[in-house]
Amino acid sequence: MKKKILILAMAGMLAATSLTGCGSFKDDDVVAVVGDKEITADIANFYARYTQAQYETYYAGYLGEDMWNSEAMEGQTYEESVKDSVLKQLETMILLEEHMGDYEVSLSDKEKNAIESTAKEFDEANALEDKEKISGSLKTVKRVMTLMAIQQKMTEAIQADADTEVSDEEAAQKSMQYVLFPYTTKDADGKSVDLSDEEKAKVKSKAEDFAEAAKTAEDFGAFATEQGVEASTITFDKDSSTPSADLIAAADKLGEGEVTEMIEAENGCYVGKVTSLFDREATDTKKQSIVNDRKTDLYTKTCEKWLKKADIKVNKSVWKKVDFNDLSVTMKVEDQEPYANDVKTDDQVDTDSEGQ
Repeated sequence: MKKKILILAMAGMLAATSLTGCGSFKDDDVVAVVGDKEITADIANFYARYTQAQYETYYAGYLGEDMWNSEAMEGQTYEESVKDSVLKQLETMILLEEHMGDYEVSLSDKEKNAIESTAKEFDEANALEDKEKISGSLKTVKRVMTLMAIQQKMTEAIQADADTEVSDEEAAQKSMQYVLFPYTTKDADGKSVDLSDEEKAKVKSKAEDFAEAAKTAEDFGAFATEQGVEASTITFDKDSSTPSADLIAAADKLGEGEVTEMIEAENGCYVGKVTSLFDREATDTKKQSIVNDRKTDLYTKTCEKWLKKADIKVNKSVWKKVDFNDLSVTMKVEDQEPYANDVKTDDQVDTDSEGQ
């Protein structure tokens, strides 16, 4: 029978209950070697169980009780996919720790004390035989939390080198109002039903008439309401694809105040009116999005470069023993999301204090 574990995440604390059975590996068995650094089974198992707990808590309702055997992608189960991700994250954490000196990153005494305190809370809250099932010894919990804290600080340090200058031209966002004449309707039960070809032809004709009349309408939204349709507002650029790539392409060629022709799509017919060639608020939002993408891209490329260069060996026979089907792990959350950023950096603590 599948054994049950409950992990409690509260202020960075992980507490396990309802554990039975014994582990099938020794804590000092080696799962992987990154350069000259070992990832031992206790570290890999604890981090894997923590990740497993998040999935079983938040996704089991959608994926079902047999989620770990269901297909995540062609030829790979969810268990295989998540375990691959867990191992890559651990390998990356080891490399981030190795490169701390390159970015002048270190953990402060305050951060180390926070990790120590949280690990002790976990240790004191659980019986020895319970902790053994998820390799939750004080030493292991401290090590995993240390790696996670280092990852957070190194992410910030690496991303600090990203280019944050974005011109208005690069981020420029236009805005428009548009209406959709759909090729579906609702039946008596409220379900969506496709229109017949004859009905679609009538919808298309109506949309064409609307497009022509809208060109001289003073208020596009008010005119749409008069015609029994609702106008929506969006901001866009040439790379946008929602609600329709063809509508975006047509609107992107127009000047402010101009109306598109009827644009037919699979789901119906669109008509749009360009209301602004430069939306300041949307452009500023796009700028931040571009900067965030640059930061993420820089971090990802940096880690991928290190991973590619590193000499990494995986002991598959040991890693295989961490089996999500043998042990169920769930997370009980009280008042906040499960630990991801619970061990805060000094800057974050100071910022929180200033805001109070």
